[in-house]
Amino acid sequence: MPRYTSFLIFLSWIYLTSCKKAPEQIQPSIERISESVYASGVIKSKNQYQVYSSVGGLVQTLLVKEGDVVKKGDPLFIIENEASKLTAENAKIAADFAAQNTNGERLRELKTAIETAKNAMLNDSLLAARLRRLYADGAETKVNMERQELAYTISRNNYKAAHARYSDLKKQLDFAAAQSKKQLSISNTLAGNYVVRSQTAGRVYIISIEVGEIVGVQSPVAVIGDAESFLAELQVDEYDIMRIKKGQQVLLSLDSYKGQVYEAAVSKIDLIMNERTRTFTIEAEFTKAPPLLYPNLTTEANVVIQTKEKALTIPRSYLVNDSIVLMPNKEKRRVKIGLKDYQEVEILSGLKAGETILKPTP
Repeated sequence: MPRYTSFLIFLSWIYLTSCKKAPEQIQPSIERISESVYASGVIKSKNQYQVYSSVGGLVQTLLVKEGDVVKKGDPLFIIENEASKLTAENAKIAADFAAQNTNGERLRELKTAIETAKNAMLNDSLLAARLRRLYADGAETKVNMERQELAYTISRNNYKAAHARYSDLKKQLDFAAAQSKKQLSISNTLAGNYVVRSQTAGRVYIISIEVGEIVGVQSPVAVIGDAESFLAELQVDEYDIMRIKKGQQVLLSLDSYKGQVYEAAVSKIDLIMNERTRTFTIEAEFTKAPPLLYPNLTTEANVVIQTKEKALTIPRSYLVNDSIVLMPNKEKRRVKIGLKDYQEVEILSGLKAGETILKPTP
């Protein structure tokens, strides 16, 4: 081989050797570490709910628009209800008529009949008593006395019958009046259902109907929620749900506020798992919120399970199979790990502060 060629090979070897990087190395550090559970979800207005109509029909009037702030009980929109109005008017007519009957002519006639029967009974009673005295004195016959006693008995029974007829009619009329009044109340309630009202105070975020559109009872027509307070509705995997407790800190990031981290606390844990997604829904209320939020913004979160202020940590990238680190002499040393986040892991045993470890090569 020519001497010149050998020299070039030697230079290439030196170059390649000098370009080979030394393995990265670090020493464990003492720092704060938190272990957390990942969750994802959306932002919701507090007390947010979907508005449904309790009756179907044609939208006659919209009384609010998206963005409006409403109070509890405020009307939102009106459904055409001519038939319901006519039913309510008919029920009112029936109720008024029944109310008049309770003080009507038929009752006055029976009251008069009671008074007449009472007077006849009193008169027959006096005559019967007089004839009994005359008969006792021998001045009257037994036949006349008994005839008058019978007349008194008949008039007394007539008096009782008049009272009974009055009482029966009064009960019938009172029942009819009460029934008509109840029917009027039902009709008014049904008519009121054609005015859809807000169940809470808040802001109207969505209106999904227009005037002239036919609505049913199974599709939401609007979304209303708190105008100022928001929360995060998050989905947690079934494998992690047992570690979630109320009050735990939640760190959230939103695409709308890139690079920012906001704080919340777990406030609610649903007790039923979603069988389709195999997740549980939790809610977290903000303790440090962004300046402006809207419902349905997407968010990713970490629920902090536990934190240690002074832990011996190394980057997770320096760990092999979650249990081994590489020493400078190529020794593979087994370690016991504790808390871990997405970047760092706590070393409980097998490695001391000040010792150097190498980063595994891919």
